[in-house]
Amino acid sequence: MAALDALRSEVLAANLALPEHGLVTLTWGNASGIDRESKLVAIKASGVSYERMTAADIVVVDLEGSVVEGERRPSTDTPTHLALYRAFERVGGIVHTHSPWATAWAQAQREIPLLGTTHADLSAHPIPLTRQLTADEVDTGYEEATGTVVVEAVGERDPLEVPCVLVRGHAPFSWGSTPAQAVEHAVTLEQVARMALLTTLLDPAAAPLDDAVRAKHFERKHGPRAYYGQR
Repeated sequence: MAALDALRSEVLAANLALPEHGLVTLTWGNASGIDRESKLVAIKASGVSYERMTAADIVVVDLEGSVVEGERRPSTDTPTHLALYRAFERVGGIVHTHSPWATAWAQAQREIPLLGTTHADLSAHPIPLTRQLTADEVDTGYEEATGTVVVEAVGERDPLEVPCVLVRGHAPFSWGSTPAQAVEHAVTLEQVARMALLTTLLDPAAAPLDDAVRAKHFERKHGPRAYYGQR
């Protein structure tokens, strides 16, 4: 149980970080984490205020969504998180927000083009946009279908190289190897979305970042040739 207690603490910290970074309004967002050994997921309870959130507001579920620990109902987005954990084995934490700049791109139904090095530090690819859900998907399993289209948008790429997706007409999901890294990616995505929108306002025909610079910025922070930061 020590591992599960540690996971709940990590997930509580990730959720509390969202309002600190200005990524959520009211209760519009959630963070989760998974313990791969037990295959259990800790996630924010539905509709809980961030100002009064405690460890008791973090619910533990299995990968089928059954509550294992906690008295509250888990987030309504839980089926989306579980679909991503089932598909992305290297992912350890997921964040969903309605942060305004990234959500604006989702509502405009546009992927975020890779225009500069800040974006390349996050991902070597444009931030993808999901396809439109069908009426049947919305009606019969909206949240799980949302996870399905996010997985489709990542495709065959490493999800840690494409750590964010915009859900068409909705908002972003971000993830990482830990809940804390998922928060970091959500913070970075919001800044990338803001910069991209301002750039396209200045120049609607702004060119993508040069391939060599794009690759250099991504590889110096990620993968076997990374040298950014301290060992």
